[in-house]
Amino acid sequence: MKTIAILAVLAAMQLNAFAQDKPAASPPAAAAPNLPAWTKLATEAYPGKQDDIFFVNDKVGWYGNGAGKLFHTTDGGTTWTKQWERKGTFVRCLAFIDEKVGVMGNIGPGYFPGVTDPVPVYRTEDGGTTWTPVTTIEGAPVVGLCAFDIVQVPFINAGKLDKRPRIIGVGRVGGPVAYIWSDDLGKTWKQGKVPDIGAMAFDVKFLDEKRGFIASATNADVSSANALILATQDGGASWEEVYRSERPFETTWKFSFPTDQVGYCTVQSYNPDPEASVRYVAKTLDGGKTWDELRLVDDPGVREFGIAFVDADTGWVGAMPHGFATVDGGVTWHDVKFGNAVNKIRLIRTAEGVTGYAIGVDVHTMHMPAATSGK
Repeated sequence: MKTIAILAVLAAMQLNAFAQDKPAASPPAAAAPNLPAWTKLATEAYPGKQDDIFFVNDKVGWYGNGAGKLFHTTDGGTTWTKQWERKGTFVRCLAFIDEKVGVMGNIGPGYFPGVTDPVPVYRTEDGGTTWTPVTTIEGAPVVGLCAFDIVQVPFINAGKLDKRPRIIGVGRVGGPVAYIWSDDLGKTWKQGKVPDIGAMAFDVKFLDEKRGFIASATNADVSSANALILATQDGGASWEEVYRSERPFETTWKFSFPTDQVGYCTVQSYNPDPEASVRYVAKTLDGGKTWDELRLVDDPGVREFGIAFVDADTGWVGAMPHGFATVDGGVTWHDVKFGNAVNKIRLIRTAEGVTGYAIGVDVHTMHMPAATSGK
């Protein structure tokens, strides 16, 4: 249990930092050059990092947190209603197929204090009003999850080529690792094997039904861990290492693939040495075959979390104590105040442009008009 103890201490340190650094309510912050400002939304106060937010369009969405609470909006976040609450559950990840059908991942017991719920996945068919524990996951028991992804899988439907959604889940921080997927809207799940070198799993991204990635780390003991990205070319039947950092105390965290070839991944550092102060973002230009490191900032107080790019060059990184933005593919970065410890950034495209939602200690939103949201 050494790993859990180390990570629990780090989580407690982060929680204290959130309490000290939580930004006060203020007008929209100044944005990076050529980017819109983010505006803080009115949400229920929470003392730490909230982990996921999901929108099926620019109006209808949900977010959850470690207090076992789920909130719902139908007006783009102007107002939120608490839909569901279960003490002992840690809402770590969310995915919705449409306004009715969705799944919720729980981090599971043994990592965060007070998390006692052993159910890794819940499912809803009524837009989040009621949630049913999923008991049909094949293979070894899944302790907890950290991320979902949805990929559209081609199939022949009555003589025509059609697509159906596949929901993919991975977890968890601190281990044990699980990689699961569902082809029936979350009712039943199959489980695959992750190589032993992948000791933790924080995020998953599939470009199509064959090509996918898991954000991982080489050791469940964070003091000996290197950031790791695993890739598959056969739908998860096999995985290979495509990126590994050379520094200890590092993990990956979240992915963003704005194009089929260009992708980014945040790299976290827990190194207590103040001299180990440079923070990096991993980037690929060849569809994930190879990855290079971009220098984000030289600051030992920064810890990276979420990431999202609207195109190959324009994107944001959530971090503690503030965020970053780039308009040149990560060559240069600008400070952005869209909340402390932003763990997930969702970008919703419409005919009018791109609407963004960022969740961390608080929830923020921005809108990028169509004339400036694509290249």
